[in-house]
Amino acid sequence: MAFSPIARVLFLLSSIQLIIASPVSVSAPTVKLHYGTFSGSYSSTYNLTYYRKIPFAASTAGNNRFRAPQPPLPITNGTYNTDQAFDMCPQRTVNGSEDCLYLGVYSRPWASSQKGPKKSLRPVLLTFYGGGFIQGSASFSIPPPGFPVLNVSQQNDYVVVYSNYRTNVFGFLSGKKIAKHGDTDLNTGLLDQRAALEWIQQNIHVFGGDPRNVTIWGQSAGGGSVVAQTIATGNRGRKLFVKAMASSPYWPKTYRYDSAENEALYAAVVAGVGCAGAEDEVACLKSVDVQTLRDVSLKLTTSLQYTTSSFAWGPVIDEAFLTVPLSTAVKRKALNAELLLTSYNLHEGENFIPPGLNSVAGAGGFNSSGASFDAWLRGYLPNLRTTDLQELKTLYPAEGSAEEIVYNTTYTRAGLVYRDLQLACPAYWLSASAKKGSLIEYTISPAKHASDTIYWNQVNAVQKSDPRTYEAYAGAMASFLQTGDPNAHKVTNESVVGVPSIKSGEQFLIRSAGIATAKVNQLEKRCTFWLSVADRIPT
Repeated sequence: MAFSPIARVLFLLSSIQLIIASPVSVSAPTVKLHYGTFSGSYSSTYNLTYYRKIPFAASTAGNNRFRAPQPPLPITNGTYNTDQAFDMCPQRTVNGSEDCLYLGVYSRPWASSQKGPKKSLRPVLLTFYGGGFIQGSASFSIPPPGFPVLNVSQQNDYVVVYSNYRTNVFGFLSGKKIAKHGDTDLNTGLLDQRAALEWIQQNIHVFGGDPRNVTIWGQSAGGGSVVAQTIATGNRGRKLFVKAMASSPYWPKTYRYDSAENEALYAAVVAGVGCAGAEDEVACLKSVDVQTLRDVSLKLTTSLQYTTSSFAWGPVIDEAFLTVPLSTAVKRKALNAELLLTSYNLHEGENFIPPGLNSVAGAGGFNSSGASFDAWLRGYLPNLRTTDLQELKTLYPAEGSAEEIVYNTTYTRAGLVYRDLQLACPAYWLSASAKKGSLIEYTISPAKHASDTIYWNQVNAVQKSDPRTYEAYAGAMASFLQTGDPNAHKVTNESVVGVPSIKSGEQFLIRSAGIATAKVNQLEKRCTFWLSVADRIPT
């Protein structure tokens, strides 16, 4: 997962104008929703109407802390100016506010004609930010995140929604007492995301969006959020979205809410904020200062890093919304969307393993030796059996190959193990389980986590200097968002291959040497292994 949200990913270069349509004269738009009137803005440079700040739920402070999102308060003091930034939900250190459940909307100008023919409603995209489920924000400036995808071709015209959700202890505190308390809920960060989907169902038609044609998308933990929403029992049959796109989906180990690990985290939070021994611990947790909770959450965030979880906070298996792990949903092929487009990066697992594995001298108790690799495995996957570990080492030998990698180092080997289990296999499993799915592998050096965002997140010079890759990659994404088919609005000419279906046994390959397709059989074999041991990880 990228530590910066999608709006602030690495590798951004100077802004340039790409194929933006000629400016048109558009007045600042105003929309009326059931709880207020909201004014937006227009950018002639990018030909976008936008509403940067719209409340979609009430403040999460006070009694609403650790509670599912509540309805937004009515706007009763005139028209609400949406052209302003909004606070992040409480972050790991000192930033953010509990009054944070806002979203932004942007699109090409649209207005339902009262005199001429009625304009058709457009597809809708809801984007979730990354940040490891411990930080992130949906507040945007102009041009907004994801604009290069919309802008790659005028064939595509959809409405983008970018919403906040709670992270770290505020979004993912669990344990038996949280589950049983009358005023708390589990997985509140995921419930925030669902509330944004419900807001879309109620309101997006006013912005020219079609609530029957919604896609969800995210990168890193945003992609993991797509995983969660796509397998969630609590979304089953509700038709909140019909398509899903996950870029490098970070899917951490998902323990039950009442597991020993989550009970230990709950106890540490209660003790850390001074609520141990209180008659009602949960009520005490709701009353403590937000900074006190942030400080405790930060101390716990990396307490299990390189062992049982990358970061302490993330989705848990509950009894109402996320009731089954990814592995079970995949085996049952029980997804909430029929159309999937997913991706992963060649070397992205290396962002999350101990740096000491990369040197003979080592650091942090790890070095590049085979013995150190074994020690890391025992900490990272403590419940695997001896036979499981033997099979793992056969699939990931000390010297070997995988996709476009030929390796002989402990660092690359460990990176592949992590990449497959928590990034590449979740991407593969979603696409392979869907009615129609496709998989993209990004290999352009360094091909680390978030490297691919340079082609689709923010307008930058690389998109102009390497237009073929930009058009092939962002073009496939835009076509999928618009039509459900990554090839229907193909931007590149016939000399560039299209995106294959995962059912053909191939994946779409983004390479510096050009766009290609490649067999997915090696990844499929390793992901089959991870699926077979999923109950001992758990995933």
